[in-house]
Amino acid sequence: QAQLVESGGGLVQAGGSLRLSCAASGRTSTFYYMAWFRQAPGKQREFVARIRWSSSSTVYADSVKGRFTISKDNAKNTVYLQMGSLKPEDTAVYYCAATSSSTPGVREGSYVYWGQGTQVTVSS
Repeated sequence: QAQLVESGGGLVQAGGSLRLSCAASGRTSTFYYMAWFRQAPGKQREFVARIRWSSSSTVYADSVKGRFTISKDNAKNTVYLQMGSLKPEDTAVYYCAATSSSTPGVREGSYVYWGQGTQVTVSS
C-alpha cells in the first residue's frame, strides 16, 4: 500500500503561479510513474503531467505544456507541479496519482494510488 497527500492549492489571479506538492509514503519502491490529473466542475478527470520515478522523463498535456513543470525529490518521496501563467480554465481539483505500470499513458484507470485532491481556483 502507498499513500499520497497533496498540498499547495489555493486561490490565485490569472497570470499568477502556484506550486503543488504530493508527498508519498508506504510502498513507493513500486512506483514507475507519478502523475498529476485535474477535474474541473462538470468535467471528467484529465491528465496533466507525469514523471518517471527512477528518472526525470516527463510528459505533459498539450493544454499545460510550457506553463507547468512536474518535478520530484526522491529523497523526500515528493512530486511537485509548478504552475505558471495560470488561466481561469485551469481551475480544478488537482489529484496526484501513482502507478507501477511502465505504459500507463494518460488513462486514469492505469493509476492505482490517488491522493485526496487539492483545489486550485484561478480568478480572472
